[in-house]
Amino acid sequence: MKLRSIVAALTATLAFGMAANAQVPRETAPATASAGVQSPVSQTSTPMLTKQDADAWLDGYVPYALATAGVPGAVVVVIKDGQVLTEKGYGVADLKSRRPVDPRATLFRAGSVSKLFTWTAVMQQVEAGKIDLDADVNRYLDFTIPAYDGKPVTMRDLMTHTAGFAEVVKHLFPGDAKSLLPLDRFVASTLPHRIFPPGEVPAYSNYGAALAGYIVQRTSGEPFDQYVARHIFAPLGMNHSSFTQPLQSDLLAGMASGYPDTSGRAAAYEFVGPAPAGSLAITGDDISHFMIAHLNNGQYGSARILQDATARQMHAPQVQHVPPLNGMALGFYHEDRNGHVIIGHGGDTVAFHSDLHLLLNDDVGLFISMNGAGKDGLVENIREDLLSGFMDRYFPAPAAALPTASTARADAATMQGVYWSSRRVDSGFLRLINLLGQMKVVANKDGTLVVSSLKDDAGTPLVWREVGPFVWKDASGKHTLAAVVKDGKVIQFGEDDLAAIMVFQPVPFAANSSWNLPLLLAMVAVLFTTLILWPIQAMVRRRYGQTFPLSGTTAMLYRAVRVAAFADLVALAGFFVIVQSANSNIAVFDDPLDLWLRVLQLLCLLGVAGAGLAVWNALRVWTEAGRSWWAKTSVTVVTAALLAFVWFVVTLQFVTLSLKY
Repeated sequence: MKLRSIVAALTATLAFGMAANAQVPRETAPATASAGVQSPVSQTSTPMLTKQDADAWLDGYVPYALATAGVPGAVVVVIKDGQVLTEKGYGVADLKSRRPVDPRATLFRAGSVSKLFTWTAVMQQVEAGKIDLDADVNRYLDFTIPAYDGKPVTMRDLMTHTAGFAEVVKHLFPGDAKSLLPLDRFVASTLPHRIFPPGEVPAYSNYGAALAGYIVQRTSGEPFDQYVARHIFAPLGMNHSSFTQPLQSDLLAGMASGYPDTSGRAAAYEFVGPAPAGSLAITGDDISHFMIAHLNNGQYGSARILQDATARQMHAPQVQHVPPLNGMALGFYHEDRNGHVIIGHGGDTVAFHSDLHLLLNDDVGLFISMNGAGKDGLVENIREDLLSGFMDRYFPAPAAALPTASTARADAATMQGVYWSSRRVDSGFLRLINLLGQMKVVANKDGTLVVSSLKDDAGTPLVWREVGPFVWKDASGKHTLAAVVKDGKVIQFGEDDLAAIMVFQPVPFAANSSWNLPLLLAMVAVLFTTLILWPIQAMVRRRYGQTFPLSGTTAMLYRAVRVAAFADLVALAGFFVIVQSANSNIAVFDDPLDLWLRVLQLLCLLGVAGAGLAVWNALRVWTEAGRSWWAKTSVTVVTAALLAFVWFVVTLQFVTLSLKY
């Protein structure tokens, strides 16, 4: 179950979404392999993982799934026993030329799967004695990462996404090569706010991976992309792989076109600001070498990129934030299911979507990359259903009988509330996303739970049944929620696919959407009504030959209040337009936006000044003789709306000195 949403598109399409209107992938899969919970099976009824069976299974599922989702093409690789079992191209790499996908020649953007190469490079530097996983990273930097609560950030924190960084969106996907910041400038200029002490709360961070790549660059003395090319690609014989931006001309001819939607219009080559976090371009055949090396604990043929002990350390669980849900290894996250140990990583750019999975104890790997976002989030279903179907076909497990816990009603009541993701923007106007992206947990009378953002494809919220103390399963039995409770209060909860890299925490009262959103809507309604009535009243007076009844300071304040209402609505609309436009063009979050943000901030300041004048106006209306109750009531309501705008300017940080977000 992956959580995808508008919030995901806005905050980090390089990885996984937070949660606003997320959906759980459909419980469907190819007819040859149920994606649902398996009933007990005998060994003889389980298909053997052979090339013939895998090819037949993939051919029965992938073309149908791509067509259903509106995705042009895909590459799929299956590894077994240190060899490529099968690697297949499906569909087309380019809709215009109809060039077919070739697993050996067609390059796909791997998104955050790139991070696995960055973390591998880090571990090589650990082996070389140049990086200490538990040392303050400032030891390796030419700028300073301040301590938080007296705790420095370590490389282990970066590799487990527990450095405590807020999300960074600016410069994430620059629109062209000229806008791409060099790695040293990127990490120094986009240092995020800190929202958690290091080592305590998982909050997935593209910045953290970029910082790790920069540290490799400094400790090795080689530019990051060249380091990976020399120390990982070359020994593994990966001749069609690159972190370099723009992509080298000899590789560009093989690059698949990326399609952000189903319009058929290809996107330009996507530039990734934090390159070590997601700029990899690679073929299916090349990534098979990397997968085999990790399944063999660092060795591919006669080449070795990590020592056996280092690779095992990298793969081992490091921290489990919400037991019994999966936790993090060093860079990899655990995806254990059906009783098998699985490590992996997913990756998304705007147009490309990928997943890599390694079954460590079975010497089996699975990789897929697709060159289109498709429609209605169905590309996410393909990824989830591919892994589920693969596991349930070749590594099935009997369904466990899990009775409803006796504590179900009490624990469901404890869970009720409003939550937000630990992975969130915490500076600038994109705090608006935090308000829009909160999820509500509701306890049903029968002790089951409904989480507003966890829905099936029909848009129906899933129902969660408690099967153990603060552990819930959905009706399929495939998905799990769990919570951490302290002193009778929920500290955080997670769900099975994301708990390693982000959790959901109770929203403080001041930021809670349960009252902030109604206030926002009421404010907009009052200000809009005020503006609409202003010209209507003037026209009515003209129609009946009446003059404007106010004069002097009173008239000035009356007009100033309405100008402030106009400024407030335009500013608010501007921020919403920017947020919405990023769905189709996330490159909007770059330096050219700064001018428009300053204009919107000036409008906000005008609105704040107008709120002060509104208070003055209200005091005059209430103290002047002869003013009607209607005048007093209306001026009070309008003043309250203008003051509400001031509240949002402050809490959502619509006005800031810095334009980092």
